[in-house]
Amino acid sequence: MSNRRGMSPKVPMGASKPKDFKKTLRRLLGYLRPQRKKLITVAVMALMGTLFNVVSPKLLGEATSSIFDSFLKGTSVDFALLGKLLIWLIALYALSAAFTFLQQYLMAGVSQRTIAAMRKEVNEKLARLPLRFFDKHPYGDLLSRAVNDIDNINNSLQQALMQIITSIITIIGIIVMMLFISPLLTLVVCVTIPLSVIVIRFVAAKSQKYFISQQATLGQVNGHIEEIYGGHQIVKAYGYEDKALDTFDEMNERLYQTNWKAQFMSGLMMPMMMFIGNIGYVLVSIAGGILVLNGNIRIGDVQAFIQYSQQFNQPMMQAASIANMIQAALASAERVFAVLDEPEEPQEQRTLVDPKELHGSVSFQHVSFGYDSENPIIRDLNLEVKEGQTIAIVGPTGAGKTTMINLLMRFYEINGGRLKLGGADFNDMSREQVRSRFAMVIQDTWLFNGTIRDNIAYGKEGATEEEVVEAARRAYADDFIRTLPNGYDTVLTEEASNISQGQRQLLTIARAIISDPLILILDEATSSVDTRTEMNIQKAMKEIMEGRTSFVIAHRLSTIKDADLILVMNQGEIIEQGTHLELLRQKGFYADLHNSQFSQGQDEAVI
Repeated sequence: MSNRRGMSPKVPMGASKPKDFKKTLRRLLGYLRPQRKKLITVAVMALMGTLFNVVSPKLLGEATSSIFDSFLKGTSVDFALLGKLLIWLIALYALSAAFTFLQQYLMAGVSQRTIAAMRKEVNEKLARLPLRFFDKHPYGDLLSRAVNDIDNINNSLQQALMQIITSIITIIGIIVMMLFISPLLTLVVCVTIPLSVIVIRFVAAKSQKYFISQQATLGQVNGHIEEIYGGHQIVKAYGYEDKALDTFDEMNERLYQTNWKAQFMSGLMMPMMMFIGNIGYVLVSIAGGILVLNGNIRIGDVQAFIQYSQQFNQPMMQAASIANMIQAALASAERVFAVLDEPEEPQEQRTLVDPKELHGSVSFQHVSFGYDSENPIIRDLNLEVKEGQTIAIVGPTGAGKTTMINLLMRFYEINGGRLKLGGADFNDMSREQVRSRFAMVIQDTWLFNGTIRDNIAYGKEGATEEEVVEAARRAYADDFIRTLPNGYDTVLTEEASNISQGQRQLLTIARAIISDPLILILDEATSSVDTRTEMNIQKAMKEIMEGRTSFVIAHRLSTIKDADLILVMNQGEIIEQGTHLELLRQKGFYADLHNSQFSQGQDEAVI
């Protein structure tokens, strides 16, 4: 596995930086602004549903008072009044349920649209980020941010927002009703509010750091799993299973510890809030009983007050779960915002240069580059490539071969010098314009989950059926495609495992052919295939290289003997250049490499 897929997980972005929770909350709420009209409607629905619920205890209290007065006075029970109250209660409960249903229906739409907008923003952001970003961060952690964290925000947002709106309206409505019944008993209930606020703030502050650690550790676990199972063949080949499991167990234990601490700390809130609520319940019962004995309040109002105190405590106790959800959402939001705040590739405007009118010459003029500005890889590189030439690039690992290709494709920007295509400076064209004139066929074939037709047509927008078939024919892929059960409609499974490596490579060549590139980049595509398939690949490569400027990263010296120019690179510099025969006559690095490998009886030299 490459360094990007190394066994040691990288530290997630921003894991050690201090967090600004208020700023994160304000930013997260900013995503709700486009939905503010619906949120207002949700609030109205919550107001109506809560209003009907709040009135109900007062009516029940009236019924209790009526029965109690009848008992004290020795008169018959007023069943007519009780019947009317019963009808009113049924109507109120039905209306409350209806408005609560509408509230949940609208809130589901609000949360899903908000999360859809966030997903879209993250996806577009990832498309605008430079390759440097992906080189520094494991794929598993990025997937965790783009999927798990956003799902966590979604779940928390829908439940927490609805509960917050309902709880606020419920508390206000209950306080109004309690003040209407008895200001003194209202004061008794409100004594518990400061205690509840203190508990919420204390527990939230303690548990927040564990929720942050929980999401960061989850990203590490996802990164490790993605790396190990993405390279499971290598893991098994080198007997790394036990070590991989040990690493996973260690990370899983760390995730367990952070999850346990987060849930334990946040779980303390509910029993503490219940304890405070019970204190208020006892105080109301004692004070209400005294007021009833003194004749200052009716017994039905005390009953209503007890119900109100329970309803009042319910949203306060819900604050425990709301706080948990908000903390989890903020922890996830911070990780998502860390991606959204990453510096992007500079935005470019399409220039007046028409890439289709350019010819296929390439010029490197005193080019220098380093992935780290303090450690340059390429120094003062000069090269003139004429249109239609085949340029082979050889050299040891780390010589700068792939880096040179990355610069040609503008995956990275040069640090110094000038790079020209067809006489036009790269800086005078957008990245999209430059890349539109290139096509790549690399060792690591990439095919997406779709039909063979779609995978070939990926190289040209709006490609016709005839163009797809012609490209496949020129890539020597048409024959094997037609032998498949569904032909061009065959759906490639994950990693295209239902066709061979060589067949996959032929499809990528067909995709390059259909794009009709000005310049072709080939990273030797014939490794790990049988001889017959290799011959087809070589013929297909010659087909696509015909009349085009081509850059070939050579791993087998036998494949580049006919190249117009061979560049021998070492430590970011071209140390030798010439044709195959010219380089052999120089008796330098290339000749030593060729002679030493062929002297061992090998049919091909591989570097």
